[in-house]
Amino acid sequence: MTEKYLTANGIELAYDEFGEPENPAILLIMGLGTQMIAWPESLCQSLAARGYRVIRFDNRDIGLSQKMENTRSPHLLKILLYSRFNIPLKVPYKLHDMADDAVGVLDALGLESVHIVGASMGGMIAQLIAAHHPLRVLSLTSIMSTSGDRSLPGPDREVKARMITRPASTMAEVIIEHSIGTYRLIASPGFPMSDDELHERFTRSYHRSYYPAGFKRQMAAIVASGDRVAELKKITAPTLVIHGKADRLVPFAGGVDTARHIPDAKLELIEGMGHDMPLPLVPKLVELIGDHIDRV
Repeated sequence: MTEKYLTANGIELAYDEFGEPENPAILLIMGLGTQMIAWPESLCQSLAARGYRVIRFDNRDIGLSQKMENTRSPHLLKILLYSRFNIPLKVPYKLHDMADDAVGVLDALGLESVHIVGASMGGMIAQLIAAHHPLRVLSLTSIMSTSGDRSLPGPDREVKARMITRPASTMAEVIIEHSIGTYRLIASPGFPMSDDELHERFTRSYHRSYYPAGFKRQMAAIVASGDRVAELKKITAPTLVIHGKADRLVPFAGGVDTARHIPDAKLELIEGMGHDMPLPLVPKLVELIGDHIDRV
């Protein structure tokens, strides 16, 4: 894979793409603190084989995209406390800014309208694009995301504690093993991956870019942006909501609530799916996303 770069919303973003440039485009938006390479290449290639141009990019503050280094990173515990008590949090940027980044990707590539697919925080960003830029969105697919309603259940206690824990050492193997441990807490129990596969995945991610400050700022952006219930009601794009019934980070009630507020949204709950896209689940995801987009 060879990354390319573009300027969107005044920020340099890394991206790559699959498929023929003249085909209808799908924009993939990844989640919290996660690089674009978390979109499995097999998923990208399979969607491209169905006749689509598939584009994925690193959000600001992560991967090879521009880092917001001149801004402060709130402490993770402070972020969670402010979230729990619904206290306004001053942050460098919000999800709306990240949605503008994604629209800027379309502008930079000369794309008038595309199919938008977002995972986790990327689903939140995709929802905002569909709500505020309806003419740019041919269809919306929101995966393992939520409406942001504060009354919905959040991560379970073990997962929440893990989210604010950072290893004392910055040595590569320590960080990689910590990442694998976190992944195993939220991974899909019905679609397990081997130790070797996980070690290869997180080793690649670490050596491509390790930048925990971006994770904190992105989490702060989620907390400070509030819920999207009113905005979801404005979405007119044909929408598919996919969620795992075994998700411990964003319980599937978040997906149910998202689909409830988007007019005519279709909801797909997957048994054994957690908060990830493991390789054994890719064929199912390709089928659901591809069939939804094909219908549009």
